[in-house]
Amino acid sequence: MALLLNIDTATETGSIALSDGDTIIEIMINEDQKDHAAWIHNAINELMKNAGRTLNQLEAIAVTAGPGSYTGLRVGMATAKGLCYVLRIPLITESTLKVMARAAVENAPKNLWFCPMIDARRMEVFTAVYDEQLNEILKPQPMVLDEGSFSALLSQNHILFFGSGNSKFKNIVQSSHASFADVRYTAKHLAYLAQTSFSGNNFTDPAYAEPAYLKEFYTHTKK
Repeated sequence: MALLLNIDTATETGSIALSDGDTIIEIMINEDQKDHAAWIHNAINELMKNAGRTLNQLEAIAVTAGPGSYTGLRVGMATAKGLCYVLRIPLITESTLKVMARAAVENAPKNLWFCPMIDARRMEVFTAVYDEQLNEILKPQPMVLDEGSFSALLSQNHILFFGSGNSKFKNIVQSSHASFADVRYTAKHLAYLAQTSFSGNNFTDPAYAEPAYLKEFYTHTKK
């Protein structure tokens, strides 16, 4: 077991959690996506104070590395890397999609595959598919949805679709092997994955850690 600070600001709801093994000691949640940057540092200080712990007691920092909001991912990654440098402790990075799948697995029936979807505008989503042991069936990627999306996988197994982009697919898919759910994840689900990574010494060098955007960020410049 290890005392970890877990940081997630990848999507609309941001959260941080202090964990020790499978025990979630304290958790804080921010529902305002635009406020993640202003919220995160004060929240960490309050979290540690409420838990009766200090930053110097932490053994590693875990962060959702993406995909997700460009700004949110930068906020989370910069915060995690900064703390790792200052405290001289390891950094753990986990896929946002895998963390979402971890949340879905908790109360799901057996023999399902899990497909988290993050809305990426129009008919596009960031997505992946995992089995119930969280092994990758389809690696994380951006995808423009149509009626044939996931058809080969749906012919093999029943898939649960969830996340902010799942309603797009629900409106067009015809397969009886597709089901849909409202699954909420927080930094506590990141913590469960991070503890496994810590035990396996699966760390990311902070010097090279970057958000996993999965696609380029474009801005429109006025001429």
